Amino acid sequence: MPDSPSMRERMLAGELYIADDPELAEQSARARRLTHQLNTADPHDASGHRAILTELLAAFGEGSELRPPFYCDYGYQTSIGARCFVNWGLVSLDVARVMISDDVQIGPNVQLLTATHPINPGLRLDKWEAAEPIVIMENVWLGGGVIVGPGVTVGQNTVVGAGAVVVRDLPPNVVAVGNPARVIRTFED
Repeated sequence: MPDSPSMRERMLAGELYIADDPELAEQSARARRLTHQLNTADPHDASGHRAILTELLAAFGEGSELRPPFYCDYGYQTSIGARCFVNWGLVSLDVARVMISDDVQIGPNVQLLTATHPINPGLRLDKWEAAEPIVIMENVWLGGGVIVGPGVTVGQNTVVGAGAVVVRDLPPNVVAVGNPARVIRTFED
């Protein structure tokens, strides 16, 4: 009989897993150490920030800037493309993949939340969790305080207004605002 998948394998496959598994706890502690280094580093040390982010994240694109503080669960599930600007206070709950494509602008205090929890109370009591990936396509602008929920894709060139809560996919070339976010304008590429 084959070995059952580890909690990390279950998490990466998008299946239910238990977050306080020792292997996952060790990986989370690594991310906390690296984010602490980033968040307490000299704010003028761009090369030091880049070195930490390159070690922490799956990818950190050329010409991108991320202003601390920054928080994530694991880091290796988050990738940031080239020429992105990420303002202060990004939270990337990267239990599932968080893909930020090229030329994305992210305002302060944005939350990218991949984590989900079962509706079944028994599963929650037993500490089971899951997650769904988030994809932010090219040239998106997420205004300050935007929250993007699990499983959401934000289409290319889309602008999401400050404070919006995005719980469903947004198409390319739109402006969306509100809670839940709704499209209020469409424009040409």
